[in-house]
Amino acid sequence: MGRFQDLEVWCLAKDLAKLVYKVSTPEKFQNDFGLMDQFRRACISISSNIAEGEEAGTLKSGLNYLKIAKASNAELRSQSIIAHDIGYINEEEKNEILELSNLISKKLFFLIKYRKSLLNKK
Repeated sequence: MGRFQDLEVWCLAKDLAKLVYKVSTPEKFQNDFGLMDQFRRACISISSNIAEGEEAGTLKSGLNYLKIAKASNAELRSQSIIAHDIGYINEEEKNEILELSNLISKKLFFLIKYRKSLLNKK
């Protein structure tokens, strides 16, 4: 494992967090601070858990963090759809979030698969 900043999936997750913060302003969420906070927490959890996984020290521990990142990413997609359906974000914002989130999910899937293969070789 190496520097988390060098992982493409971490860079994408960082970009996703910036996007989510940009579209989830208090004005847009009409004082629904609970959903806005959870929406933001989920996106921050993705990049944070990828970083923690890289610094965890062992492959097994690192895998757990990557799985948490993947789950947080799914949570974010769900919240994006809900935020759109109740009018907090528009179609374009939702689609941009979902597109980037789906790409991150695929990259995390393959990173987890690769790391599992390394663990199984031991």
